[in-house]
Amino acid sequence: MESVIFTLLGKDKPGIMEAVSRAVRQLQGNWLASNFAHMGGHFTGFVEVKLPSENIRPLLDKLDAMPELNIRLVQGQTSDRATRQVSLEILGNDKPGIVQELTSVLHQFQLNILRFSSNCEAAPNWGGNLFKAQVVIEIPEDFDLGPLSQSLEKIANDLVVDIDWH
Repeated sequence: MESVIFTLLGKDKPGIMEAVSRAVRQLQGNWLASNFAHMGGHFTGFVEVKLPSENIRPLLDKLDAMPELNIRLVQGQTSDRATRQVSLEILGNDKPGIVQELTSVLHQFQLNILRFSSNCEAAPNWGGNLFKAQVVIEIPEDFDLGPLSQSLEKIANDLVVDIDWH
């Protein structure tokens, strides 16, 4: 059995997940993990499955035969480094630069973003749009959060947003 990760991208329509999961099961695969999203009429996702090595090519062939869906095999990586996850929530009036400022600070500390989800919604009481983001980052076990916290507080003040840790 071999673990395989593939990406999917295409026009969204009902039944994509069922078709993918059926193909995995037909080829004696076990669904290990996945993450899917829908935006602007498109569907995208990552899937990790474990299946017999000889069934990898047939699975990709089955998935490639799905109309309007682009499939790509990617190699997964594992790390021996001891890490933990920290969640951040960002909330404030929408303005250009919030994502860039936040990701710039995280990059400065060489931190990996595991998940990033954001949206803007109307804030009728404030007369504009409200920006919301949920971010999960991976940090080394022995990482000193003090300097990161100070840097995030500085951009939060500059951008007039709230950044909460979990």
